[in-house]
Amino acid sequence: MKALPTETLLIDGPDGTIELLVDAPQQARGVALVCHPHPLFGGANTNKVAHTLARTLRDLGYIALRPNFRGVGRSEGAHDNGGAETADMRAVLDWARANWELDDSSPVVLAGFSFGAFVQTRVARRLAEAGHPASWLILVGTAAGFVEGARQYDTEAVGPDTLVIHGSKDETVRLENVLAWAEPLEVPVIVVPGADHFFHGRLHVLRDIINRAACECGEPEEGHT
Repeated sequence: MKALPTETLLIDGPDGTIELLVDAPQQARGVALVCHPHPLFGGANTNKVAHTLARTLRDLGYIALRPNFRGVGRSEGAHDNGGAETADMRAVLDWARANWELDDSSPVVLAGFSFGAFVQTRVARRLAEAGHPASWLILVGTAAGFVEGARQYDTEAVGPDTLVIHGSKDETVRLENVLAWAEPLEVPVIVVPGADHFFHGRLHVLRDIINRAACECGEPEEGHT
């Protein structure tokens, strides 16, 4: 099925404008929010992993939204280590529900890469606390524990409807960090042999893992465009 052209939109957030890219299918079954890596280290919604997540979820029938975190591109506000960013992402979801006239029962997928994955664990918790949990959480290169650049992440707990993917040769977020976070939660971690933090040369593997997982949980796989 042919997808709609990618759009760039500006919407109102809690502290100013939020810029986002929208990848939509012809017929949507729900919304997917995709978060990019750390904004102070070059992260933006054009990141290749975020792009792969968005296009894969679009092809599964979701309206894929890729916001720029505050301070990136035309998104206003100052970096807040995940706090204000979580509120911004909630605002994007609220806007999406109103814009596409979706109710609280419409599926919501949260996907994130690196710092974006860390933020999505916070968004997931707040959605669950509000009584409207996400239907699926996809975390790639999840920032957890001590990360290169002297940053410490106390990543939120996640539930069973979570797909965690990590590279065996990730030198930014060590695999052992993610395993230590996932072990007490009893959440499986899919390890991609030879993959670095940015999945150079293995983005197709990332896409295939998500598509296989979607088929296993009953998601209809659309034709890729």
